Amino acid sequence: MLKVTQKSFATIALASCMALTGCISPVPAYKGNYARPIGSSPVTANPTPYSNALVCLGNYARTNGIRGPKITVGRILDFTGKADAEGGRQITQGGSLMAMSAFGKAGARLVERFDTSVSELELKYANNRLIGDEGTDYRKIMAGQVPGSDFYLVGGITELNYNIRSIGSDNYVGDKRSDKAKGIVNGKLYVMNVGLDLRLVDTRTLEVVDVISYQKQIIGREVGLGYFRFFDNLVVDLGAGERSLEPIQLAVRSVIERAVVEMMSNIYGIPGASVCQGSFGPGGDPMGPIGVTGAYVPRSQATASGADERADPSNWKNVGGTTILGEPLRGRKN
Repeated sequence: MLKVTQKSFATIALASCMALTGCISPVPAYKGNYARPIGSSPVTANPTPYSNALVCLGNYARTNGIRGPKITVGRILDFTGKADAEGGRQITQGGSLMAMSAFGKAGARLVERFDTSVSELELKYANNRLIGDEGTDYRKIMAGQVPGSDFYLVGGITELNYNIRSIGSDNYVGDKRSDKAKGIVNGKLYVMNVGLDLRLVDTRTLEVVDVISYQKQIIGREVGLGYFRFFDNLVVDLGAGERSLEPIQLAVRSVIERAVVEMMSNIYGIPGASVCQGSFGPGGDPMGPIGVTGAYVPRSQATASGADERADPSNWKNVGGTTILGEPLRGRKN
């Protein structure tokens, strides 16, 4: 039998405190710091399942000499209103920045309109002849030196639905005698989703030439294991578990990138983006070939042809006669 006396308990507590003092020093001991920072993970790329398709579109445009229109990104705001009392907003406020990165991957000709504070200040200084460039007394302001945009992207994150569906199981096993071992095993799965609505607008006419509304479901899981038993005067209570949730903000980035894939396919005039279908992996794009949403038409006209097909939640169910997913979006069956 295991026995723990007051003396041995005090020894263990003292040893634990001494071990903790090795992590933090009351005087700067680590090159001027009180503690040595943990973690050595390197910086990595932040792709989504649609990033390769965006890069493919950009490479295709450069290879074939396609020069698309100039695009700028406005404000893509969080309209869900979901906030945590302690942690703040639940959804990223950087949707516009994600869209800029997506257009950049696709090789779009981007012009800045989101944050022009520095440019406006420099223009003000240059107008007062306070800024000088090498070889000149002052920077000259030339008419028409700032290129205009042809289209701009705006919209917002409009859905954040918690716990669309969840399942779980809690199991307790143990002897009826209080001094015998007992165990607990539990597990849970739950699903939530995010959605957004984007529109592409002709800068000159303010005509909305493309509208996209997509959503993505997110899965989370939780598992746990516990053990409890008395050993004479010692109590053993052990527990282990794991909880994980698919990153919500990465889901937002994925939805934005999927929308940009479709818009840039139309802008570049690539019918169905057939040249980039292989970039989605062996299973293809879960939403099906982009061509079913409408081929490219000149930017002076609406590019949202085929909107009925795009809105069909079951449109992506079969790709080339092969079932990609078992059920249509949001549980609807046709």
